[in-house]
Amino acid sequence: MATNRSRRLRKKLCVDEFQELGFELSFQYQQGLASDAVQAFLTRFLDQAIEANGLAYTGCDDFGFVCLARRGSVSEAQRVAVEAWLKQQAELSGSTVSALQDAWYPGQPIHASA
Repeated sequence: MATNRSRRLRKKLCVDEFQELGFELSFQYQQGLASDAVQAFLTRFLDQAIEANGLAYTGCDDFGFVCLARRGSVSEAQRVAVEAWLKQQAELSGSTVSALQDAWYPGQPIHASA
């Protein structure tokens, strides 16, 4: 693909100065946790950690991706806030939160102005 793209096309493709960042996460639940407790945890997670920080979550009950709820990038402060919230949850035996990465093209390096 051509690398000399117009501003309009860069914006449409979410590349260069229009790159959008997000992060992956995974949950490890306590042994023997009931399915209704998992559902209650996920509801709390979406309300308190995701929507409260202006984020959106896509995935399942043990793995997913977090991005900004509107156009733009997740900040490092938002990523740290979600990670801190997860560490305080009794239902989890552990969780993994990745570093920020390109939400549209995960293998691409992070652009300096993103």
